[in-house]
Amino acid sequence: MSDPWFHPRTAYVHVPFCAHHCGYCDFAVATGSDHLVELYLDALAVELAGLGEPFPVETRFIGGGTPTHLSADQLARLLALLNRWLPAPPGSEFSVEANPETFNAEKAAALAAGGVTRVSLGVQSFRPGSLAALERRHTPEQVPRAVDAVRGRGLALSLDLIFAAPGSTPADWAADLDAALAFAPDHVSTYGLTYETGTPLWKARRRGAVPAVPEDAELAMYEHAIDRLTAAGFEHYEVSNFARPGRRCRHNERYWANEAYHGFGTGAARYVGGRRELNVRDTVLYVRRVLAGESPTFQGEELPPRDRAFETLATQLRRADGIARGRFREQTGFALDELVRGRVAALVAAGLLADDGAAVTLTRRGLCVADGVVEDLLKANATG
Repeated sequence: MSDPWFHPRTAYVHVPFCAHHCGYCDFAVATGSDHLVELYLDALAVELAGLGEPFPVETRFIGGGTPTHLSADQLARLLALLNRWLPAPPGSEFSVEANPETFNAEKAAALAAGGVTRVSLGVQSFRPGSLAALERRHTPEQVPRAVDAVRGRGLALSLDLIFAAPGSTPADWAADLDAALAFAPDHVSTYGLTYETGTPLWKARRRGAVPAVPEDAELAMYEHAIDRLTAAGFEHYEVSNFARPGRRCRHNERYWANEAYHGFGTGAARYVGGRRELNVRDTVLYVRRVLAGESPTFQGEELPPRDRAFETLATQLRRADGIARGRFREQTGFALDELVRGRVAALVAAGLLADDGAAVTLTRRGLCVADGVVEDLLKANATG
């Protein structure tokens, strides 16, 4: 096996703290727990020290939660920890998620001083109605200030948007895209709203209190995003992600290639040496375990080679680059066509895949039903 698939070149660190838990969010989040921040950083320091020695990586990503819920001094402490244990060479990518409500010039200065190169700003929508439906606390008026803070420190700007919020229309979404483009971002992520099981928004939908956007309207929104952003010069390099040339998120590209990665913090996942592990999702339990010298991991598995090959297929197909046959065989030990037994040809005939002999990619029609295409290919594994 090639080194990147077992030896991580990237690392994710989770910061769970938030001022408010949004109704659609299913991530590991801690609200009303600011008194735990310093202890949490203590625990992160211990978990990182478990590496034994500094582990150089090429990309780093701090997600949440809301990392910028931390104060500027706390962010500086966090970044110093990562620079100590996860050093990166010049030209590397260092991303941090931020919320317009809690991001300002002081925090931007702390990020820049700590080596951060890229901020992913969770705008979600510029419409007060959609923000309310998603239970976001920031206002559209707070976005320009946050963008100015990012730009003021010369950091790359990514804007995260959600379409198909309850009550929204294709016209609303078109206005959101136009508003986002007015800020001249380097990168835009567009996610269709998902009703994650157990979340407040999912419960509200089940009892009929929240009407979901019709599927045809949601599809129209997605296709408009493709047309609008590509016309503006963005590369549509992954199902939900668009970037100006040279501005792709290199960190997430490693995920979509199904390469190895480190993960630290509450609820963080890692994939090292072919083994996947997941940390506990409860912040108090994470802190207690780590500071007591115990492992924060509560779940782990090592997939058999064939299952790992299908997992690689599922993640790589999301990319505009698709699945390169030669690299896929090198990475997994399996030939793509033998693995899926004729399903590629059938999906090409159906207009959902394109195949130039060297690589298999989703067509425009396939992008609109990407999950279904992946599910069809995975059936070859279910049948042995």
